[in-house]
Amino acid sequence: MSYLDARTQYRRTEDGVLPELATPHQIVEITLRELHKSLIVLAAAHGDGQRYPAAHVTKGLTAIYVLQSSLDFEKGGEIAQNLFSVYEFVRLQLVAAFQRDEEPRIPAARTYIADILSAWQSMPGAK
Repeated sequence: MSYLDARTQYRRTEDGVLPELATPHQIVEITLRELHKSLIVLAAAHGDGQRYPAAHVTKGLTAIYVLQSSLDFEKGGEIAQNLFSVYEFVRLQLVAAFQRDEEPRIPAARTYIADILSAWQSMPGAK
């Protein structure tokens, strides 16, 4: 999947409200930010004993799809493999929330994505 395809896919879930993005780095950053926001909402719902908002589960799953499909395993090597594993963990927690499992590990997923987002924002080319 190209970055243009990823941006188009994610925009569909946002009804076209994403800003115009110029670089692949920005596309990944906005996707990570939106995923993090959804995980915050889901963690809060879990903490309050409420149902998980379906819209945030869907946005989260879409973001994971975009992030996983944008990895370059040939150039990224071990880092790409590790990111894929973290994204897969997050995806499984979102699926558990969608299926209304008792204990999806949404707070842990949120922490992992927050760490990746922070690292991503500190990389050269971030803004």
